[in-house]
Amino acid sequence: MNQQTPGNDAQWERDLLQRFAFEALREQRRARRWGIFFRLLAFGYVLALLIAAWRSAPVHGGLGSGKITGLVDIQGVIAPGTAADADRIITGLRAAFEDEATQGVIVRINSPGGSPVQAGYINDEIRRLKTKYPKKKLYAVVQDICASGGYYIAVAADEIFADKGSLVGSIGVRMDSFGLVDAIAKLGVERRLLTAGEHKGFLDPFLPLDEEETAHAKALLSDIHGQFVNTVKRGRGPRLKDDPAIFSGLIWTGERALELGLVDALGSSGFVAREIIKAEDIVDFTPKEGFVDELARHLGTASVDAAHKLFGPRLQ
Repeated sequence: MNQQTPGNDAQWERDLLQRFAFEALREQRRARRWGIFFRLLAFGYVLALLIAAWRSAPVHGGLGSGKITGLVDIQGVIAPGTAADADRIITGLRAAFEDEATQGVIVRINSPGGSPVQAGYINDEIRRLKTKYPKKKLYAVVQDICASGGYYIAVAADEIFADKGSLVGSIGVRMDSFGLVDAIAKLGVERRLLTAGEHKGFLDPFLPLDEEETAHAKALLSDIHGQFVNTVKRGRGPRLKDDPAIFSGLIWTGERALELGLVDALGSSGFVAREIIKAEDIVDFTPKEGFVDELARHLGTASVDAAHKLFGPRLQ
C-alpha cells in the first residue's frame, strides 16, 4: 500500500498552485484581449458617427467674402428611398435657405423623372421657401437630363439654366404594364383571382383589358397630366411659347428648350454662382447617405422602381 510522504504532499500542492496560477494568468490575458476588442469596437462606432456627421454637414471652409451659393443635387429617379427622395431633397433645401451666408440657391438636376407625388412635394417646398426668404432666389441648373418629374421640380425655380446638349421636357404621364393572357393560356396556367369590389382586379396583366377600366386609367393619367401642365404654366408663365408640342411628352435639347421658353439661358452651376448669384463659393447642402442607407437604397431601389413601373403613374 502506497503512502504519500510529506515531500510528495508538498510537491502536489506546488503543482496545484502552479496550475491555479497559470489558469488565473490565462484568464487575465483573455479578459484583457476582450477588453481591448470592445474598446476598439466602441472607438470605431464613435468614429463612424463622427464621419457620418462630418459628411452630412455643409463645409464653409476657405470662403473669402463669407457669401456662398447653396447647392442641392437631385440625381436619378425621383422616388421614395432613392437619392432623390423628397424628404432628403427638402432637408437640403431648408438648410441651404436657412444658412445666413447663402446668397442664392441652385438646384442641380440630372433626373429622368419619377413619382408625381414626390416631385410635387419638392415643388411645393421650393415655393414655400421662396416666399419665406424673398431675398434669396433659387435657380435650377440642368445637367444631362431634366425630364418629366425633374422638370416638374425645375419650374418652381426663378430661372432655369441648361447646357446646349441637355435633354429637357417630356411633360407627360405614363403607366406601364404587360398583357400575359395568351402566354399563360399557352403554358396551361389557370388564373385564379378572388376580389371584393367589381374593379379590384383593375389592369391585372393576367386578365384581358376591360374597356371601362382602360377608359378610367386614361382619365386618371389625363388628370395627372393636367396638374403637370398647370404647374408648368404657373412656373413659366408668358416665357413659354405657344406651341402645343410642349405638353405632348416630347423632349428637346437645351438649345431648342431655350427657343420654346422651357429654360431661360444656357449655363452651368459655376456660371450661375459666379455671374448670376455673385457668390462664387458653392457649398453643397445635399444630405449625404451613410453606409447603411446607401446599401439599403441599392438593395431596395430595384424593387421600388419595378413596383412603380407596374402599378403606378410616373412623370416620365
